Amino acid sequence: MSADVANLNPEGSGPVRVLSIAGTDPTGGAGIQADLKSIAANGGFGMAVVTALVAQNTRGVRSVHVPPVAFLREQLDAVSDDVVIDAVKIGMLGDAEVIDTVTRWLDEVRPPLVVLDPVMIATSGDRLLAAEAETALRGLLSRAHLITPNIPELAILAEEPAATTWPGVLEQALRVSERYAVRVLAKGGHLEGAHAPDALVDASGTLPERARVVEFSGVRIHTENTHGTGCSLSAALATRIAADGDWLAAIAEVKRWLTESITHADSLHVGEGHGPISHFAGLWSRGGLATERAAGEYLEDWWQAIAPIRHRANTLPFVEQLGAGTLDRDAFTWYLAQDALYLRDYSRVLAEASKLAPTPEEQAFWAAGANGAIAAELQLHQGWLPEDEVFSTPPAPATIAYVDHLLAAAARGDYAVIIAAVLPCYWLYQDIGTRLVAQSHPEHPYASWLETYADEAFARSTRSAIRYVGEAVRRADPETRARMFEAFERASAHEVAFFAAPLEARAVPGHAE
Repeated sequence: MSADVANLNPEGSGPVRVLSIAGTDPTGGAGIQADLKSIAANGGFGMAVVTALVAQNTRGVRSVHVPPVAFLREQLDAVSDDVVIDAVKIGMLGDAEVIDTVTRWLDEVRPPLVVLDPVMIATSGDRLLAAEAETALRGLLSRAHLITPNIPELAILAEEPAATTWPGVLEQALRVSERYAVRVLAKGGHLEGAHAPDALVDASGTLPERARVVEFSGVRIHTENTHGTGCSLSAALATRIAADGDWLAAIAEVKRWLTESITHADSLHVGEGHGPISHFAGLWSRGGLATERAAGEYLEDWWQAIAPIRHRANTLPFVEQLGAGTLDRDAFTWYLAQDALYLRDYSRVLAEASKLAPTPEEQAFWAAGANGAIAAELQLHQGWLPEDEVFSTPPAPATIAYVDHLLAAAARGDYAVIIAAVLPCYWLYQDIGTRLVAQSHPEHPYASWLETYADEAFARSTRSAIRYVGEAVRRADPETRARMFEAFERASAHEVAFFAAPLEARAVPGHAE
């Protein structure tokens, strides 16, 4: 009996890598085409080496072409020389020379799991293995950890007439298991009746509680579309067993998957004979076909959604006059005083984002932003304002509204919403600043201020903020995404109102200078 299988993917990363060695089916329902679908549907990465080119469709096999075995060996070596193989599924082999080639390769490479589907007779009744190759195939059985014959194939291996009852199938499977020292998955699909049981048979009694047979119940599904079920079952088992080494759990899960795939087979409408099963029916129904959007796509939508807000920002008299250098100095210093008040609370919001951040990287980023807002930025303000005026100016309505929006987001304690709310102070501020700095020149009265917009460190911070918010949007559920966008959109409007306030406030009669 082949050794137990465990820890087949010691690297512990990514899907298990499963190699299918089998023939082809140009209609896609059986052979390596079915194997690759089954491996993928069960969470593995599928690879394939072709043993035979089969001209077949859902109504039957027309002819078989077996390429030179030297080329078969080249295919096998090409895979094993480069890829760690976690499991091998073997299907149609065709003739004795092909079987001998595969056997020698197995003896040299020794894959940790081998599942052999001893393909001899197709569902249509066509013979797929030359009679003289049966002896060579028997020699291959001991290299396998599991074989999955249908009832006619089991009878050939047992050299007995085909069993007609389920107890007869189990007895025959036990004799084959004992004779060839291999586990057998006995399948009842070819029997009559409402039930379609399967069983893992191990004559050595290595199954739980020293059992020799563990049965899995099943209900027969009435459909003519069962082409490739044997191929699909064995490939799926190789994948599931390789993933965690739990034989019984793997068989139970694969049986559920196969039942689901057969149940939906009639919906495919492929061919006029025995059509294929629907390998991805469950994935399609539960997961759908929609791709996951990249983080940047969500934020690109946000950016386009606030286009009217951005247009207003770029056409504000304050922004235009600041860029042109014609802005009244009192309006500019009033803006700076309001900005100092804003930054004092903005830094508190960034600190809250840092406290709630899910990763050390994000925690450090928002903490650095909080420090920069209250230290480096205020230092710039103090270069334009007397120290005693930095925080003495009464907050304007636009300042109060903006700060209240950010503090409310912070008070709710939702990290994703907080960082969405602070994003415009990076993104929109830089977007406006990029246009302003382009107008700077040595004689510009606000040149030193405009040059701060060109700071590469702030550009890097803006890119990081966009990236973190984008990742948070991608991870969020639809309800959270909606709240994030609302916080972002409102903050963007507040950001523009903040830029508009210096001239609008000073235009109000009775405004205190």
